[in-house]
Amino acid sequence: MEWFISSVITLCLIMDPFGNIPLFISALKKVSPERRKVVLIRELMIALLIMVVFLFLGGWFMRAFGIHSFSLSIAGGLILFIISAKLVFGNEDTTATDPRDEEPFVVPLAIPLVAGPAVLSIIMILSAQHPNKLVTLGAILAASVFNSAILMFSFPISKLLGKRGLAAIERLSGMILVLMSVNMVMEGISEFIKGAM
Repeated sequence: MEWFISSVITLCLIMDPFGNIPLFISALKKVSPERRKVVLIRELMIALLIMVVFLFLGGWFMRAFGIHSFSLSIAGGLILFIISAKLVFGNEDTTATDPRDEEPFVVPLAIPLVAGPAVLSIIMILSAQHPNKLVTLGAILAASVFNSAILMFSFPISKLLGKRGLAAIERLSGMILVLMSVNMVMEGISEFIKGAM
């Protein structure tokens, strides 16, 4: 039981739901208010599905394709950097599009903000520590419920901040994402150097 609680706490800390609130607000800014909750629930379910699949097949998949954990970290960091650049400098494209085209799908909410390289890596570590994958699955589910509950409060916060507040948070989120992306890349490079020595 102690291992289970420790695993849930670890996953919750790495998922960082409080830190992700402004990032989720920015990503969902162009989504119509009536669709936001649906999109958020969808993205959280996709993230959960990815984590569960990774729990059972992640090790095999990475070995089969010769992918190292540092590659996972560097790739996640590069994706985040591209997303963050758009947030910092803004998207000037004013072409009329279907509102659903503005909805984030998988990237960046499900991956890498919720089911990011750090979370997927820790899932592999927890899976290796405990022989029963169902216990690890329970920890993932518990952490996901906590994470989802916190992120659902991002909507009232967005209403409180208003249009200008959201614009400021979008720029701030972009800067935070730049830092996160650089950190992911540097961690991947550090892990690669350690493995090469």
